[in-house]
Amino acid sequence: MSTAETRTQAGAGTAAAEQLRRMPGLVPVTETLRTVARRPPEPLTRDAGEDAGENAGGVTGEPAAEGRRIGAFWRLLGSELSLTFRRPRNMALLAVLGVVPVILGIGLRFASGTAGDGEMGGIVQNLAGNSLMLTFLSFSFLVLLLMPVAVSVVAGDAIAGEAGGGTLRYLLAAPVGRGRLLAVKYLNAVVFGYAVTAVVAVTALLTGLALFPGGSVTLLSGTTITMGEGLLRILLAVGYVGAAMAALAAVALALSTFTEVAIGAIAGTLVLLVVCQVVRAVPALEPVTPYLLPTRFTAFDAVLRDPVDFAALRDGLLSFAAYIALFGSIAWARFSGKDITS
Repeated sequence: MSTAETRTQAGAGTAAAEQLRRMPGLVPVTETLRTVARRPPEPLTRDAGEDAGENAGGVTGEPAAEGRRIGAFWRLLGSELSLTFRRPRNMALLAVLGVVPVILGIGLRFASGTAGDGEMGGIVQNLAGNSLMLTFLSFSFLVLLLMPVAVSVVAGDAIAGEAGGGTLRYLLAAPVGRGRLLAVKYLNAVVFGYAVTAVVAVTALLTGLALFPGGSVTLLSGTTITMGEGLLRILLAVGYVGAAMAALAAVALALSTFTEVAIGAIAGTLVLLVVCQVVRAVPALEPVTPYLLPTRFTAFDAVLRDPVDFAALRDGLLSFAAYIALFGSIAWARFSGKDITS
């Protein structure tokens, strides 16, 4: 055989081997081993201790993954809060709630200035000598309607608003997870509920201090306490009313999972409140009254007793917790099995 024929056969053999290497299902084992042997070693990106930890059960990787999930949750919550507090509608609701205590304080100031000592009612007379009482009076005036309206707008829009706007499906494809998204939406509504409570308390407190005398505070039981103790009792009232708004937010969030129209969930929540108020006004339905959510809204006046009626506050908080658990479960059951089409 000549040298040219030998080279031709060698070239044909090399081409056949190259073709076999390009066809994954036909590569001989010996050729694969030679090919692997000729590859340069891959650089190590992790040390041996980390690899050993992962081979032993993944202990090293699990905390990092858990930390990433927690970080993603708080970033999502921060983004949701930012959207909520930048929305003009929500800011307008907070502004209205901040103005009402001012109007109420100015009206009571004129009433106390024009009426004689024997003509002033009990509330006006107490407020005229206790500047901090305007905060409790504002809560009594707003907690049964206007404050629930503000919280219902945010909580009722949580899921239904995303579905109606066509963003819910894309939000879940992030991926976020339905449980995490529901928790973020609820916590966002709770924070807004406490913001509503704080706005009412702060504006009422500042207005009361500007229009009425400061100093000692006379409670409903007739006991006089210092102004510092009065401020602490205001903090207790803020915490209690905020918990009441959190319970209401759970109701609105549950209704929000049943519709794609946000106004439907908001209106449904407010209708439930009105129905509860009607039931409370019917004497024949009095046995049902203790189980209604609005019944506990005004129990914050327990801080105006001496000593503080912690039993009433405890019963109210337990009732709020029961409503949160019940309607939170309803929201989860509905949202976790809901077919997301929008």
